[in-house]
Amino acid sequence: MKKIKWLRAVLIMILLILPLAAMAKSIDPIVSTDWLAGNLKNADLVVVDVRKVEEYKAGHIPGAVNVFYGSWAIKKGTLLNELPPIDDLSDIIGEAGIDGNSLVVIVGKTDKVPDQFDMTRVAWTLKYVGVPNVAILNGGQNQWVKENKPLSQDMVRAKAKSFKAAITAKLFVDKAYVQDRIGKAVIGDTRGPAFFEGKEKLAFVPKTGRIKGAVNLPVALIYTPDGLYKSQAELASLAEKAVGGDLNKEIILYCDTGKTCTSWAFVMTELLGYKDVRAYDGSFMEWSADSSAPMEP
Repeated sequence: MKKIKWLRAVLIMILLILPLAAMAKSIDPIVSTDWLAGNLKNADLVVVDVRKVEEYKAGHIPGAVNVFYGSWAIKKGTLLNELPPIDDLSDIIGEAGIDGNSLVVIVGKTDKVPDQFDMTRVAWTLKYVGVPNVAILNGGQNQWVKENKPLSQDMVRAKAKSFKAAITAKLFVDKAYVQDRIGKAVIGDTRGPAFFEGKEKLAFVPKTGRIKGAVNLPVALIYTPDGLYKSQAELASLAEKAVGGDLNKEIILYCDTGKTCTSWAFVMTELLGYKDVRAYDGSFMEWSADSSAPMEP
């Protein structure tokens, strides 16, 4: 009888400890410089600096590994910022010392608003291949330097780990999928209003205009003038005004190349609770090159 009671007590302790262990491995989607500074010695932490190698060598967060952004998003034919082959991504992730238990913090620069999106594209890609605990450093390397936090010039070589991708296919979608979902899903154009309204375009984009039925949710709205994320309440209000407050509604986001739209995709999924957000990888660069793809105006 005593043995049964002892086993029951042990079982209860295990059940109580397991959730705490799981919580210890989780990470907020946007972390502060103070949080990162206080966790640099965490054995599960992997800080990934996605800046150019010369920028990394000039000074980086102690212990950070350098995996340049161009390794995560490549050119395919005429299209920019496309997913690399999954085997290549798996090798990149494993060589960076990342596995399923890692707490990954992505660090980039924020000199200009477009620079922010290197971090979100990499974070979204890691989610796509099955890395559960991914965060972005709020304000990136710029905020770290601004606060006079420690820097290193040591070239860090991570201890490689075995990584096998577990794809969440819905996070990235293709042109055929978007065409099929027009009128069924909410399609969000995350470019600036002038691009959404067909008044401007980038040189490498074939035409002005937007995907038929799209609503506008500009990525620039996410950040403060200092390059930091706005409050959760502000972001939730901005998202709801554009795409609605139904957290279960399917939402497909696009930009010009499939890079900047990941900013809202990451925020909406990881911070605001939207459950079915997808990024169109080819985005408007691919869409506007197809004369049969429905467009307006």
